Amino acid sequence: MKILVAEPLAKQGLEILRAHHEVDEKIGLTPEELAAIIGDYDALLVRSQVKVTAEILAHATRMVVIGRAGVGVDNVDLEAATKAGIVVVNAPTGNTVSAAEQTITLMLALAHKTAAADASMRRGEWKRSSFTGVELRGRTLGIIGLGKIGQAVADRAHGLEMNVIGYDPFVTAEQAALHGVTLTEVDKILETADVITVHVPLNKATRGIVNADNIGKLKPGVMLINVARGGVYDEAAVAQALKDGKIAGAAIDVYETEPPAADNPLFSAPNTVLTPHLGALTAEAQLRVAEEACEQVIDVLAGRSARYAVNAPLLTPETSRAIAPYLPLTEILGRFAAQYLRGGVNTLTVDVAGDLADHDASQLTAAALRGILEHATSERVNLINAGFLAKNRGLIVNERKTNDAGTFASLVTLTVEGDKGSAVIAGTVANGEPRLVRIDDNWLDMAPAPLMVVTRHQDKPGTMGRIGLILGEADVNISSMTLARTSARQDALMLLAVDDEVSDEVVEQIRNHPAVLDVWSIRAATER
Repeated sequence: MKILVAEPLAKQGLEILRAHHEVDEKIGLTPEELAAIIGDYDALLVRSQVKVTAEILAHATRMVVIGRAGVGVDNVDLEAATKAGIVVVNAPTGNTVSAAEQTITLMLALAHKTAAADASMRRGEWKRSSFTGVELRGRTLGIIGLGKIGQAVADRAHGLEMNVIGYDPFVTAEQAALHGVTLTEVDKILETADVITVHVPLNKATRGIVNADNIGKLKPGVMLINVARGGVYDEAAVAQALKDGKIAGAAIDVYETEPPAADNPLFSAPNTVLTPHLGALTAEAQLRVAEEACEQVIDVLAGRSARYAVNAPLLTPETSRAIAPYLPLTEILGRFAAQYLRGGVNTLTVDVAGDLADHDASQLTAAALRGILEHATSERVNLINAGFLAKNRGLIVNERKTNDAGTFASLVTLTVEGDKGSAVIAGTVANGEPRLVRIDDNWLDMAPAPLMVVTRHQDKPGTMGRIGLILGEADVNISSMTLARTSARQDALMLLAVDDEVSDEVVEQIRNHPAVLDVWSIRAATER
């Protein structure tokens, strides 16, 4: 087969490819040039600069796999690749050490004012007293996000004799303890940590973890590190806090816009160390990500599964016929369960009942994990790597089968347990469409919508109407409704499918209604 390498790769990666297939290196192609030749190739290797758009993929008539030598795949149109039947793989483990070391480097540079002292020396100055630093020994490091990189940072921080606390809703206390981390909440980290570093993906939940509203919670003299994703810290708020002296220093490797604009407020803020996204830019990391991506490309071309596929998995025809209709259902159940539980999942039990129990259910379990974990890690969770990621985070997974599905032909039930309680969510497939049929002890029948509002309320006249009025006043359109209750005028569970985003303020309005016991805003559709 023919493989196109469109960006520079370590020679060891190229050797892996050439040992099996014909390889063409064509660096610096324009989008038009790439589109003109991509139809001749079975595989494509890129790093971060080449944009593999839907327009280019429309010409990729032979393409089987795209390999990204690195973690992020923002430069590849995943939806277009999936629709075209192209597997996209990345290399998420190769830069762990590099990113962890960059974090420690920036932390030490801030503490000892290394960058400012160097600049002063180059100006011909000798102002030793202006650069009095602080020791890190005995200080508290707060790590938000305890995936592979966060854990690696913790391991290294102990070598500096630091105390380490951390937050990650999908890592158990036992798993964190293996790396010497005491689990706590984000607010506790903001209030008590001397140094804060983030290692999380950028999404709705993580955007602006430090922002103008909570700057005041930070411990005086705190130092902030970001080697994760731009936007996790509010750049303008951090810059202003540095100018006001509320933050002692900030070391930033990633930015909301890259490269950052000339008027980025961080450039004019004092006590900063700014680097141009160097977290994965070491010779060793570049070698590892090249090898990791190239090995997976070879696997996919040979018809084998890739360990880090970031879009659709490869399914055999037999598996597809039996399991495939339940994969999107189970992923939705996992996503729903994680949000409904409102906290980290420590244990997942997947019960497969009915006709489906006659088949291998491992992919259903992986689909559930994908739904649960997708917002907890910067790595894209897929049916191939979900189990690996769950194990790495100490999440206990159980799988059970029974031929008895009650009145259903097949039924998938997820039981999730965490520090904040437990929940049971079940669903089935009817006429080819996913159906949500159980929430805890409530049985119902509803097609899960991309956006849903769920309320648990007292079954009193006028309650449902008032909730609908609150949504209507907020210009939130209700497309369907399902009500489940055990008996008249007792507690009821209501599911509303809505067409519009429901703000936190509207959710609080609903919560403040005297008959409402609890309310959830659920996003059942993926943001990918």
